[in-house]
Amino acid sequence: MSTVLVIGAGGVGSVAVHKMAMNSDIFTKIALASRTKSKCDAIAASVKERTGVDIATYQIDADDVPATAALIREVQPKLVVNLALPYQDLNIMDACLETGVHYMDTANYEPRDQAKFEYHWQWAYQDRFKDAGLMALLGSGFDPGVTSVFAAWLKKHKLDTIEQLDILDCNGGDHGQAFATNFNPEINIREVTSPARHWENGEFVETPAMQVSQKFEFEGVGEKTMYMMYHEELESLAKFLPELKRARFWMTFGEEYIKHLTVLQNVGMTRIDPVLYEGKEIVPLQFLKAVLPEPSSLGETTKGKTNIGDIATGIAKDGERRTFYINNICDHEDAYAETGNQAVSYTTGVPAMIGAAMILTGKWSGDGVFNMEEFDPDPFMDMLNEHGLPWQVKELDGAVEF
Repeated sequence: MSTVLVIGAGGVGSVAVHKMAMNSDIFTKIALASRTKSKCDAIAASVKERTGVDIATYQIDADDVPATAALIREVQPKLVVNLALPYQDLNIMDACLETGVHYMDTANYEPRDQAKFEYHWQWAYQDRFKDAGLMALLGSGFDPGVTSVFAAWLKKHKLDTIEQLDILDCNGGDHGQAFATNFNPEINIREVTSPARHWENGEFVETPAMQVSQKFEFEGVGEKTMYMMYHEELESLAKFLPELKRARFWMTFGEEYIKHLTVLQNVGMTRIDPVLYEGKEIVPLQFLKAVLPEPSSLGETTKGKTNIGDIATGIAKDGERRTFYINNICDHEDAYAETGNQAVSYTTGVPAMIGAAMILTGKWSGDGVFNMEEFDPDPFMDMLNEHGLPWQVKELDGAVEF
């Protein structure tokens, strides 16, 4: 049906390309590009072995807009799927506008010199994409992404209004490492160490990072401690669900992770500003990333499950106040067996493939910049069930008490 260009050859890129190859009726030609072509070649070899599909590979510095535009013209895709670093979102969007190609990503823009991830930089592209007759789909991962689609599905099928929303992200996997992150260490640590923010009564309320926690029993995992954080889908959900009175995001972390992260913060290794070392400027967090295990290397050793979902309270279709919990449970070993990647990459890479499929099949369409919750959730939810991320929904006795 269409050619797609994927930029980014980490674990998420690997999963997305594998799953695209498994849907060759939609993705008739797949190209994969990254700063390091050898990573693309390794993914292409795995895809060929597992599916028999050939992937074209390229080297690209996505910070270079003219070079990215030249690659787009060479590949001639209908859609560019940006699975690179969030610092590069705007550059890739510029290249798509220059070449007249649709755009999609899984995480919103974040400046290199400031750990502040918000949608306003990309929302500012609305008129340019609309005038060009192009579509930009933002945040088609799991969180953001599926968690927003979950909310849209609940509002369509269960609740007329969503007044309270809690997004719960639990990774119950064990990779056997003393300290490692399950996705890009630099992005992960910037996110975790930023102040927490949640939506309450029409405004964002900020609290210190990792200061608010709550124990929760996760099906398939057990009881875990989750910490309130800021995540970008809170910003878009507050915009597109104006009735929201409170929205929060929670993520689980083990004691060892918290202990190591605290030490690294205390000694300055999570700093994102340059320091002078032996006459050269280095960014401590970037150095730390270089010495930590590559997330894509963790798949073979990671055991356990993830459990990610939404708990929403509001006025139901029957006029009563009700609470629903909708979630997915994903097994690390199953994800690795299928794609060679652990479940954290899998739960982001599969929705990236599905979001791309929504655009290429025309099930989601429009001119301008869009978030996931703006579209009909049903075709996306159907594909989650069909392609490895089945979901379940149940009614709870009442709103969460934390």
